[in-house]
Amino acid sequence: MTLKIGVLLLVILGGLYKIVLSIVEYRSANNPTPENVANVYDAETYEKWKKYGAEHGRLALVSGIVSCLVSLALLCTEAYAAFAALFPAGAFWQLLAVVLLESAVGIVIEIFRSYVATMVIEQKYGFNRSTVKTFIFDRIRSAILEIIFSLGLAWLMYFAHSRTGDYLILLFAGAMFLISLVITFMYPVFSRIGNKFVPLEEGELKDRLMALLTKHGYKVKAIEVMDASRRTTKLDAYFTGFGKMKTIVLFDNLLNAMTPDEICAVFAHELGHGLHKDVLKRQILNIVNLLLMGLVVWITVREPLLHTAFGFEDVNYGFAYILTGIGLGILQPLTGLLMNAVSRRAEYRADRQAVKEGYGEAMITAFKKLAKNNFAHLAPSALNVVLEYSHPPLSRRVEEVEKAMKNQ
Repeated sequence: MTLKIGVLLLVILGGLYKIVLSIVEYRSANNPTPENVANVYDAETYEKWKKYGAEHGRLALVSGIVSCLVSLALLCTEAYAAFAALFPAGAFWQLLAVVLLESAVGIVIEIFRSYVATMVIEQKYGFNRSTVKTFIFDRIRSAILEIIFSLGLAWLMYFAHSRTGDYLILLFAGAMFLISLVITFMYPVFSRIGNKFVPLEEGELKDRLMALLTKHGYKVKAIEVMDASRRTTKLDAYFTGFGKMKTIVLFDNLLNAMTPDEICAVFAHELGHGLHKDVLKRQILNIVNLLLMGLVVWITVREPLLHTAFGFEDVNYGFAYILTGIGLGILQPLTGLLMNAVSRRAEYRADRQAVKEGYGEAMITAFKKLAKNNFAHLAPSALNVVLEYSHPPLSRRVEEVEKAMKNQ
């Protein structure tokens, strides 16, 4: 009973953490806007932004409360064990039952949250271009991938523990690291599902982007334009590839909204990440995070009382997967402090690369266009920035770029 109460308290604490952050973010909409970014929104757009932020804030608050209550209900009623009893005996079938129930509940909640966010709020404020058909296709794709991923992780826990016992921590962390690398490098493949890519037409922009990367020893495999405007009006761009071989991907919205100088500034920033090996550094930090995850996994699979307290006869590896998520919900805010701090520092450094390439002013105007088109928060709570933001607030980035320009 003590273990059961402990797990339930962890669920409540994790839920309260998210709820409190949602409230803080919601209230920060009334923070005064820093002078150096006051021209991003005009008065009418700023009022529109506050309403937009408030609606997303309320949605985050409601979805957080619902998720927490549903989790508590499933655990208190021992629903996972009851559902697993409908399946054949055996570790795999019992694992399958629990993961399917957890995934089904999570997918239903996410569909409602995503529908309101995309088809109601984003639609209301002019950001959504997804049709109902596209939305359904995206949700089905996400649901299939989530089930496959969850089953794969739960099975990995079972396989690692049954084969290696207490070496599970290292094996699981190593396997998760390899999986994260595969997902990172396979993202270009996944992104092509449901999206159309065409080569960027010949001209000044293509020549400048290629020159920007080749100047620093990168080989450009292709420069492509993705039809992101079918789903959203928001702006983005990225480059992918192994080692020095890169593929540049531009959202079509970005091409329509930014000047060639601004697009080059964005890619000079991305180049800065590559030159300073920021992705590799994040992966090294991620190893520490994964070792902690492995430790949590180890605890959840070697203590049968954690399972019998919720109606199981013995260790259920699907339920261990759920318990791991609960444990990480408490640990990740702590590890996130370090990882987000390192990430924000890397962003400042990458911004300085754009200044070195001669795109300081263009970087500032690009920042402001990105903020306006993506309805960014101009004055977020300092608490939310420290705990949740992997990128610095716009006003701080503008300050640092201006400082770098003066020091050139």
